[in-house]
Formats: sequence, structure tokens, C-alpha cells
Amino acid sequence: MNEPRINERIRVPEVRLVGPKGEQVGIVRIEDALRLAQDAELDLVEVAPNSRPPVVKLMDYGKFKYEAAVKAREARRNQANTEIKEMRFRLKIDEHDYETKKGHVIRFLKGGDKVKVTIMFRGREQSRPEMGRRLLLKLAAELEEYGVVENMPSQEGRNMSLVLGPLKKKAEAKEEQRQAREARKAAEAEAREHRKAPRGAAEEAETEGAEPEAVEVEEPAAE
Repeated sequence: MNEPRINERIRVPEVRLVGPKGEQVGIVRIEDALRLAQDAELDLVEVAPNSRPPVVKLMDYGKFKYEAAVKAREARRNQANTEIKEMRFRLKIDEHDYETKKGHVIRFLKGGDKVKVTIMFRGREQSRPEMGRRLLLKLAAELEEYGVVENMPSQEGRNMSLVLGPLKKKAEAKEEQRQAREARKAAEAEAREHRKAPRGAAEEAETEGAEPEAVEVEEPAAE
């Protein structure tokens, strides 16, 4: 992307000036705009070069570039992390296979990935597209706590597809999975330590708090 013209590189007689907080200053001579930028220790940045006159804004251009780069990296990271999984169903799928594949779709959605669910028509099934639509919408309704419909059912040749998007972002899903793993490891470590505890200590713990055993004391014989 071409960088905008800034400061002395803006070579026009006048500009429409916007202040650092977005306030409209109006049309001013370029010399006056540059002086205002210098007095405020800011840059004069051309934000709409094709306007007549061009629109310029007072801003800290270095900070602006840094924040824009951070946002761009974050957007690329989110795009790279989000995958589109695909799960294929037959129109006449049996209940067991349906539940198994639904479980896979749930796992993908909980992991923060989109899922393209495809119904594959065979032979005369192509004449009954409404059956495929009903199956896809039934699945979407059953998964509403895990995902949202991003693309309604659409037919592509012999297939009909629907796209489900996760309710949680990939980063959030990964963080939840990490916390669950740490909690599970902590529980397993605690269980191991309990198994390693010495038997005497365990027995002592069991008897702690028990009432003392009664002891008979013989009285001295009368003289």
C-alpha cells in the first residue's frame, strides 16, 4: 500500500484541515496548516488526496503507523488461525453416523473453526433438495449453542452446503482449552500425591479425632 504524503511532501496551495480529535478546521493555506502542525508537534498527513482540496489531518504519524501495523498483524494472525473444516453427510444417514459426525462438528466449533457441512445427493435424491435443506437446518438448530449460521443452505451441483461459524474466537477457544488442560493436570498430580502418601500417615489421619479408648483403673483394696 502506498504511504500518504506528509508535511512538506504535500504540495498544494490549500487543504481542508482536520484536527487531531477529528474536529473540522476548514480550508486553510498549506503554509498555515504546516505551521499549526509544527506548533502542536504533530504531522500533517494527507488522508483524502483526491478531494478538492485534499483533506489533511493533524496526527502523530509514527504512532499511527505503529498502531496500524499491530492491527494488520492481528488480523493476519486471526485469519491464519481460523480454518474452515468440512463435514460430509449422506441424505439418508443413519442415526449413529449422524450423532458421530455432529460430535465432530461440535469439536471443530468449540476449537474456534468454521465448519462447512455438506449434504451429498445420489441418484434420484437430487430431485428432493428440500430434504437436504431440512437436514442441514435441523443440524444447525441442534448446534446453536456452539455455532451460528453464516451461510444458509445453498446447492452446488450434486451437493448442498451450509457454513457454521464458531461463537468463540480461535484465541478464546485455545485459552479455554489450555486452562482445562492445566486444571486436569493439577487434579492428576493431586491424585498421584494422594496415592504416594505413607500408609501410617493415612491411618493417623483416619484415626485423628477419634474418641480415646476407655481404660479401666483398679481401685485400691480397702484395709
